[in-house]
Amino acid sequence: MLLSLYRACSAALAPLAPPFLLWRARMRRARLRPEDRLRSQERLAKPSLPRPHGRLAWLHGAAAADIAPLIPLIERLGAAGFAVLVTTRDDGSTPIRLPPTALHQCAPLDAPRFVKPFLAYWRPDVALFAASEFWPNFISESRKRGLPIALINARLSARAFLFWRKLPGVARDLFGGVDLCLARSEADAQRFRFFGASCAQAAGDPIYDLAPSPADAAALARLLARIGARPVWAAFPAGALEEDIVIEAHQKIARNFPDLLTIIAPRHAKRGFDVALRAGRLGLDARVATAADHDSGALPAIHIVGAGDAGLFYRATGVIFLGKSLRGGGGINPVEAAKLGCAILHGPDVDDFEEVYAAVDGAGGGAVVNDAQALASEASLLLFDAAELRAMGRAAADEVERLNGASWRIMQALAPYLAQIFVRPEIEDEAES
Repeated sequence: MLLSLYRACSAALAPLAPPFLLWRARMRRARLRPEDRLRSQERLAKPSLPRPHGRLAWLHGAAAADIAPLIPLIERLGAAGFAVLVTTRDDGSTPIRLPPTALHQCAPLDAPRFVKPFLAYWRPDVALFAASEFWPNFISESRKRGLPIALINARLSARAFLFWRKLPGVARDLFGGVDLCLARSEADAQRFRFFGASCAQAAGDPIYDLAPSPADAAALARLLARIGARPVWAAFPAGALEEDIVIEAHQKIARNFPDLLTIIAPRHAKRGFDVALRAGRLGLDARVATAADHDSGALPAIHIVGAGDAGLFYRATGVIFLGKSLRGGGGINPVEAAKLGCAILHGPDVDDFEEVYAAVDGAGGGAVVNDAQALASEASLLLFDAAELRAMGRAAADEVERLNGASWRIMQALAPYLAQIFVRPEIEDEAES
């Protein structure tokens, strides 16, 4: 009953969608850009890209953060002969580094008026919904077309479980109708089974399968030469508060390590000069790296770089601080740093990657710091004790290695459904038939 009411309401409100999307785009930005209009059209099921030839898997997630852990799975689907259509509900402003076999579009609004033409144009062979994206019309319209439907890296938190318990009929209709539910953990799988998803099983978190981003070997060699024998650590703060905490920690650490090199990578590159200015007011030698540096010469006490080169600095330093974690924000994904053997320091607010940090910290590869004093103390200890630094970095690397393999397990579970797709004839373009 409630699900039918939802579908009826979504259908009735669909005519209001175009002006609403334009209004929202204007509210977000003072000037409406051409790409804003393009993205709004995608949300109305008007594609901006042609459909690739051959088999197509549709993978939907809320935002880039839900898709990023699934890159290894996308690569496996590509190797299996599928192009992958990735959709998200955000406007695509957060970049997603997709493999060549994948393309991105904004997801249509969850109303039959938009979902039906979306499916008719793209003609996916399988529908994969990531994390907590359980949109009724997405699932029901995919079911009507006879698509295999799988929930991938699915999670149902304790809070979400209590919500769905108030709507048991809706939950059973949604979750009981999927062909496969591959949950992030056994606890998630049990919650899905409670609502009728008898196919639910724990596959693990594919975030652990992410490979470290590549680093230019020559650039790394030049950086290591410039660092030399100096004690060095790197920090990735988010916002002025964390930047000031890192600067204060540098001052405290430098009391015991006068030639200390602190590498700061602000989350937003435009903040680099502001960080240098604030550090300079404290009498510190702080400079922003520029092309004029020519990768030569002595580095300042505080070397400010772009966060986009994180892989380079993970490899060049053993001690790192991952920000966006001291005063809310949810944290930064620590898997890449852990795989590269870094000792990871972070604040307590890591809700976005809570299970990952718990695993790394529990194995002895990470430590929680709450302020500049704690950050300076932990970093100083690791810089002083090389054996402890190596042990902590090794523990982090070993733990994420132990937890990987979810992408392979997901592909194994999907294999019977993918095999059926390859034995049936390809669907002709409905627009031409």
